[in-house]
Amino acid sequence: MMARLLASLAAGEVSGVVRRMRIATALYALAAFLGLFGFGFLVLAGFIAASRHWGVIEAALGFGIAFMAMAMVVLVSLKVWSRIQARRARRRRVSDAGVLAGTAALTLLPSLLSRTGRLGTIALPVLAVLGYAIYRENAGRDPDSE
Repeated sequence: MMARLLASLAAGEVSGVVRRMRIATALYALAAFLGLFGFGFLVLAGFIAASRHWGVIEAALGFGIAFMAMAMVVLVSLKVWSRIQARRARRRRVSDAGVLAGTAALTLLPSLLSRTGRLGTIALPVLAVLGYAIYRENAGRDPDSE
């Protein structure tokens, strides 16, 4: 979808793409709305069947408990998923900070080495150690693969 969008952007067909996206969005929203109605009627039919078999109060209690249990499962799943995403974001930030430090060190390297005096002679080994540490931290691991 993105490749077609970029190709149409290059060809100047943006208004046509926007129009098709609006139509597709409206149709997907209509399908979701109708699907929710269908699901509601299926739940209602299940409730009517359960109320005939067990009674109205028992069926209402059963459906209430079942929907509360499903809500709890969704909330626990969301909590686990958000922790995993936060951990991935934290690892990505650490990796990005290492890359940024390495880029800054490489950017400053020519200006530090061009200076005469002690700073230029000390800067090369310090920058080499810093670059090696950044390389060791980022080598062999992909933070997005976990």
